[in-house]
Formats: sequence, structure tokens, C-alpha cells
Amino acid sequence: MFFRASRKLKVFKVYKALDELYELYNIMNSLGFTIKDIKDGLQKGHFKAEEIFKKYSDKIKKENKKLNAYLSTFDQHYYTTNFEEQRTPLFGVPAAIKDNMLIEGTIATAGSKILKNYIASYDATVVKKLKKAGTFFLGKTNLDEFAMGTSTENSAFGPTKNPHDLTRVPGGSSGGSAAAVAADLAVFALGSDTGGSVRQPASMCGIVGLKPTYGRVSRHGLIAMASSFDQIGPLTKNVYDAALVLNVICGHDIFDSTTVSREVPDFTANLEKPIKGLRVGVPKEFFRAGLSAEVEEKIRATIKKLENLGCNIIDISLPNFEYALAAYYIAVPCEVSANLARFDGVRYGYSSTDAKTLLDSYCESRSEGFGPEPKRRIMLGTYALSSGYYDAYYLKAQKVRALIKKDFDDAFNPSAGGVDVIVGPTAPHTAFKLGEKTSDPLALYLEDIYTVPLNLAGLPGISIPCGLGRESKMPIGFQVIGRPFDEEIILNVSYQLEQVLK
Repeated sequence: MFFRASRKLKVFKVYKALDELYELYNIMNSLGFTIKDIKDGLQKGHFKAEEIFKKYSDKIKKENKKLNAYLSTFDQHYYTTNFEEQRTPLFGVPAAIKDNMLIEGTIATAGSKILKNYIASYDATVVKKLKKAGTFFLGKTNLDEFAMGTSTENSAFGPTKNPHDLTRVPGGSSGGSAAAVAADLAVFALGSDTGGSVRQPASMCGIVGLKPTYGRVSRHGLIAMASSFDQIGPLTKNVYDAALVLNVICGHDIFDSTTVSREVPDFTANLEKPIKGLRVGVPKEFFRAGLSAEVEEKIRATIKKLENLGCNIIDISLPNFEYALAAYYIAVPCEVSANLARFDGVRYGYSSTDAKTLLDSYCESRSEGFGPEPKRRIMLGTYALSSGYYDAYYLKAQKVRALIKKDFDDAFNPSAGGVDVIVGPTAPHTAFKLGEKTSDPLALYLEDIYTVPLNLAGLPGISIPCGLGRESKMPIGFQVIGRPFDEEIILNVSYQLEQVLK
């Protein structure tokens, strides 16, 4: 009996080993890694971090030409050597960085001709944190010029294409980062969100995109677009990975006075906590004209799933929601006008060679270096800030911004029976065709209608995929919004919902 049992045990171990080898073979050939996959594989000795990095690098060389997700790629890892790092969840994980964040010694273009040859002299704080965690950087991703756009068609280096349909946009402005993750050309990526630039491309590419609370993540080393709106966030394959990345990149930074000094929780700790009894707000303003029928269908079906999970669905109102887009597209160009004044063709970046006077150098360098969208926003912002128009435009936009924040504060107010989270669509449409809206900037601006209110109010939000459109067969994003610095609850809700949606 003993020998028979011993033989069965040996046979079982052989089959188990074969199963593990087969699983490893499939993983190594198809990739498809999550951060947890990398961590588990490294711990079990199934592969080395350098092997995974090479696999992804080879795949990028093969597939990036058709997507244009990456503007530059790295042959080396750009990480800090430290044995302690091997115990961190992000050690050896291949990641992509949006090309408006600085990595020392590498080119940072911000998607603009004016910074075509600019080499960063220091690391952005988020990059420094990822290096310390042992993350491997694959390269820098494409974006709308200076993060101004919703389709990644405004890049000076050509548009990025949606991996689900190469005739469609990936969203923007972090379209390169979203496309890289969706096409499995990176395990995760960083993007920046000024008016939806992480969440909206995540929605259109069918991945997870998280915008943290303003002040949660340092902006030091992020090429500024609109300083009171910009926030860096992760684009990942699932909610758990988003929580892991947020654990690493957030925290107070002495180089960014807008970061908040408060304890950083473990964002993965409460993901599996039941959400029964949670109060979920659904603004009636989210379901008015402009929302496509196929998006509305999926969003309402997903809200029903939250109800099935035991959540209390509550109809709410955000009275000033309709003014958010107008306020945003006044306030942001004003900050753009100020931030982009530094690109004068003298200190760094593109400089015209034909200028004969200093004034000519300023004018020609900026005229030749900036694309149409930055020029449009610089002119709008300069006009709105000019004498006689400041009160009529910028000041009024800031007052509306305060009202929008108050609407959210009232909706979340626990003493008045407020909700725990607010949900709705991330974008009004699925990914549209390349070139479909380039001639109409207002049509592009309307794609931000559900995302810009969060940036105006500084709130956290996450977009998770909730299915494909009935007609377009393209991904649709479901947005979960939380109170300031309450990323834990939106991650918890999103994680529980993700398990059902799978």
C-alpha cells in the first residue's frame, strides 16, 4: 500500500509540474501579465525580471508601428538596484510612462515639436518612487500635445490608434499609455489627468484608469498644462493593479507644495470588503441629451449590478453640472497661457533659426513649435486674462468651479443623508473614428463632459470597463467618484463590481 500511494504521489507531482510548465509556456508566449502575475512568477522562480522585460521590448518593436503608442523605448531598465526591492510588488514589472513626465537622461517631448530634443535633467517624483520600487521602464508613450486633447490626434508625432480597432482613436490625452496597456505592450502605465485624460482613454481602450484626489500624488517633474487641475494616475489591467501602483506613487512631496501631508493607507487592504448597504448616487444630469444609447444601456445595466450586490441606489442632482464644461474650458486655457509662456525658444526646446531679432525669435519659435491646439488654448487663455475681460471670464469661471465643488460636497454630506459614491458614464460615446472630429474642437471638448467636473472639484475617480457597445462593439467605461482622499472606497466598489462584470 505504501509503495502504491508513494507512486501515485510521484505521478501527481509530475503532472503538477507539467501543468506549471504548460502554464508558464503560455504566459511567456502570450504575455498578458498583471502585476500580481509578475510578482508570483518571480517568487516561484518561473522567470527572471530581465526575461520579461526583453519579451515586452521585443513585442513593442514588433507591434508599436501600427499603434504608435510609444514615442521612445529604452534598451535598459532605468531602475535602482537594491535587494530590498525584490520584496515589493512592483519589482521587475515593465511599465510605460506618459511622455510629459521626466526620466533623467531621456527625451521628454510632451508630444510637441517645441520639446522634440529636450532631455530631462532630473526624475519626476513618481518616476523616482517607481525606480525605488524596482519598476522597469519600457519607454515613453504618445499623447496629445502638452496633454491638450481627447483623442491623441493632436500629437506632433502622429496619432495613436485604438488596439481594438485601428481605425478608431484610443481617447486622450493619455492615449499612448492606454493603448500600450490595452495592447499588452506594458503591464501598467502612468498618465496625467487634467480633465479626464486618464479615465477617458481607459474607457475607450477597455482598461482601468484611476485619477487620484488632487494633492494625493506629486506633480513634480510633470510638464505642467494646468497646475490646479493636473494629477498623475495609473492605467492598469484590473483594479487590484491600480491599487498597487497607487500605494507606491502617492504621498507628500517637499517639491510639490500642493501635495497633502496625510497618512497613506494600503489601498489593497479593503478591496474584498462587501459593499452591501453602500449608498450609491446616480445624478440625473448624467442621463440627458448627448449620451449615446449604447453607452446608457451598459451604464444602467451596471448600476443594476450594484443594486444586486446590495447597494442602495439613490437618485441625486448636481445642479451646476451643465456649466462644468464651459467653466473648465475658460479656467484651463488661462493656466495654459501662463504655463506655456516659459517656452520662448531661448532657454530650452525648439528655437527658430530664421529670426533676426529677439522678438522675432519669440514669435517664430512659438509659431513653429506649437501645434494648433496649444495655440488655440494659449490665445483663449490670454484673452480671458486680459484687462477688461478677467472679471467677465476667468473670475466667473472660478465662481462656477466653487459651485460645482459645493454640489459634490452636498451630495456626499453624511449629516444630510449623503451618498458614499457617485456613479455614471466615463464618456458619452465609445471610441470614434480617426479624423471624425478633428475639424470640430467643440465636439472633441464634449467628450470630456463627465470627467471635467471631478478635476474642477479635485475629486478622485476611476473608470472600469463594463462591456462593449451594442452597435460599435467598442469598450465602454463606468465611472465611480468618491469624496476627497477616499480612493479606498472607489477602489473597493470598483473591485467588487469588476468581479461581477467578469
